Amino acid sequence: MKCKSFYWLALLMCFFAISCDNTEDGSYVDPITIYEKVNGNWQLANLKMVDETAKANKIEPSEENLSTYFNYEDFKINFSVDEKNRPTSYEVTGNVPPLFAPKGYWELSSDFQQTNDRATKIYLYSDAQKTQKTDELRVMSVPGKNEEMQLQLVRSSGGTPFVSYIFKLNAIN
Repeated sequence: MKCKSFYWLALLMCFFAISCDNTEDGSYVDPITIYEKVNGNWQLANLKMVDETAKANKIEPSEENLSTYFNYEDFKINFSVDEKNRPTSYEVTGNVPPLFAPKGYWELSSDFQQTNDRATKIYLYSDAQKTQKTDELRVMSVPGKNEEMQLQLVRSSGGTPFVSYIFKLNAIN
């Protein structure tokens, strides 16, 4: 008799627990895109040049910090988006030698962070229609709570990278 009572009591408690689960999920909102995270003004914290040939052949030094050379401490970049968080223009300011076109238009290779081993890229264009690609930047770290972002610009010859530049940026919004 005790066994049947326990069974019914357990069954009653399960039904009670299930019926009390009235979770409020809230209203639908669009997911956060990388555009929302990249949008805004960024200031250079560090610029590193990597000799990809030396690195591949384990020749030291293969890296050089360029942050304090050529006025790069003045480097700032602005990525703009429209009211729907779609990319519009970008502009580099500061009296620095250009490593890529100092102004133009941009878009991402993916709206959302990749779940595979492929990095999201920022494609740079000279025209608003985005038909004349001038360069691409690899997003090495997506901005988050710490408001830092790392971008990599790779220069290649015949498909083989020979130098890359790694920009560590801090948000100045």
